Amino acid sequence: MATKRKLAVPKLKGASETLDALAKALKKSEKVALVDVILELAKDNQTTLRSLMRRFDVQLSEQGLIEETKKAIVAATDFDERESNCNFDYDSVAYDAIERNFQRLIQDGHLAEVMQMSLELMRLGSRQVEMSDEGMMTDEIADCLKVVIASLKKSDLPKSQVVKWCGDMSKNDCVGFICDSELSSLQKASQK
Repeated sequence: MATKRKLAVPKLKGASETLDALAKALKKSEKVALVDVILELAKDNQTTLRSLMRRFDVQLSEQGLIEETKKAIVAATDFDERESNCNFDYDSVAYDAIERNFQRLIQDGHLAEVMQMSLELMRLGSRQVEMSDEGMMTDEIADCLKVVIASLKKSDLPKSQVVKWCGDMSKNDCVGFICDSELSSLQKASQK
């Protein structure tokens, strides 16, 4: 089983003293100044933004959540082609956001939109797996897709639509094994 590698964070020499000094300075700051700094950091770093949104349970409008999910898919599946066949870093926080957002959108009645986004996740994510050495992000991609598959098993969508989606998902999987048994099972159950 592959291990999850998160984005590398450089270690600073003397970080303990530096963090202690920073903590003292921050405790003296006004709340408004701290909010401004946090927003500035979040604006400049999508991983930080997603971490803050999760930590503070930020709720977006449904359209905002759809847009953020699309951005998270792009961020999660991004890789540098020059690092092909290596265990490159990837944004696991973005994968976590995708899974949570898929769940919320489905609960809010946006299964059709999630089905479309999951097709893109499969296309980009399987390409990322293909280009990596060990495909360490495979489980995270599968976790996101299993949310959709489980919802489709319980949905009242026309069976033909579910069968087509399963076929499209398989076509988008360039490695041929991401959720393959789950998709095959759903497709067979929907053809009855």
